[in-house]
Amino acid sequence: MAKPKIGIICGSKSDLPVLAKAEAQLKEFGIAYDLTVASAHRTPKQVEQYAKAAEKKYDLIIAAAGMAAALPGVIAAHTHLPVIGIPIHSPGLSGHDALFSIVQMPPGVPVATVAIDGAKNAAVLAAQILALKYPELADRLKNFKQGMAEA
Repeated sequence: MAKPKIGIICGSKSDLPVLAKAEAQLKEFGIAYDLTVASAHRTPKQVEQYAKAAEKKYDLIIAAAGMAAALPGVIAAHTHLPVIGIPIHSPGLSGHDALFSIVQMPPGVPVATVAIDGAKNAAVLAAQILALKYPELADRLKNFKQGMAEA
């Protein structure tokens, strides 16, 4: 039986502390993932290759980026997989620049977008999407939501 797997990509190693929340949540749900650091601006060919190869490896991609935040959109432009974007806080504009860059995608190239530094919600949204294909995740999500209500 196939198991769900997510690709997580971020533009800089400085994004890793934010992504730790997504990693922890995915582990709690039992969802496998790979983490890659590649920049849409500094390593564009690597990003393009990553996106084009993703459909053979992953069910969905979580892409995090700060400032100009081109990474989630570039990934979405090169794959048919769902992409969830995480705008990363930056000192200059408090992450609003990244939020606007990710959420303002052109028609036909959507990127689902969570809050600035919203890595945990990106993982939960990913699990909700994947639960449509992997029914065992639905029970884990129900238990997760019930646990939140009880807390």
